[in-house]
Amino acid sequence: MDDVVKLHYPEPNIAEIILEDRQSRNTFSAALIKGLMNVFSHLHPETKVVFIHGYENYFCCGGTQEELLKLSTGEATFADLAFYRLLLDCEVPTIAAMQGHAIGGGLAFGCYADSIFMAEEALYSANFMKYGFTPGMGATYILPKKLGAVLADEMLFSAKNYHGSELKQRNAQVTILKKEMIIPAALALAKEFAEKPLISLKLLKKNQVQPIKTELSNAIEQELIMHATTFVLPEVVAKIKKLFNE
Repeated sequence: MDDVVKLHYPEPNIAEIILEDRQSRNTFSAALIKGLMNVFSHLHPETKVVFIHGYENYFCCGGTQEELLKLSTGEATFADLAFYRLLLDCEVPTIAAMQGHAIGGGLAFGCYADSIFMAEEALYSANFMKYGFTPGMGATYILPKKLGAVLADEMLFSAKNYHGSELKQRNAQVTILKKEMIIPAALALAKEFAEKPLISLKLLKKNQVQPIKTELSNAIEQELIMHATTFVLPEVVAKIKKLFNE
């Protein structure tokens, strides 16, 4: 598989996906996106559960400067590729072991998993508004859905960084543990899932995500409408260029 996205099977029927684009620090580089699409399209047919994590201090850190500038010029939209919702669209249960920082679209990406782990020491941010443009990748829907409405709205408006320990104190609706516990805990949960019949897992996954998929469509439509206004603001382009060079 792709060098920056690795696929292993630590146990029968359990797929472990590792994001390791060290050059881009797990931002949504072309290599990372291609690797994700490739891995999910080549899962073994008997896979019962997928768990995904990053490397060292990075889980997934959102869009690259090049991608954001393409969005600002209208060359692309985040909806052009459905990579950001691969965990939602996967036919079997998915577990996001966010052992490291998850920023912007990277945080939204992880929140599409069926089960979510975060690290007390890592940073989590819905940083879209830091650049002046409104959130995308379904973040306006999936963050309130998975983290809780009041906390998610604060994250979306403020665009500031939150340590996992603070999200734990704020009662985020996910499992938050010490960093070194994240991957073992995710694997242990994956083993519990994998004890169940494959057809039952697929049917339950389909049932559980169908309402999310229906509601998400409207959120995506609204986000694209907002992007058409906010991404062309002169100060947004200036901030994209400035903040990536700091």
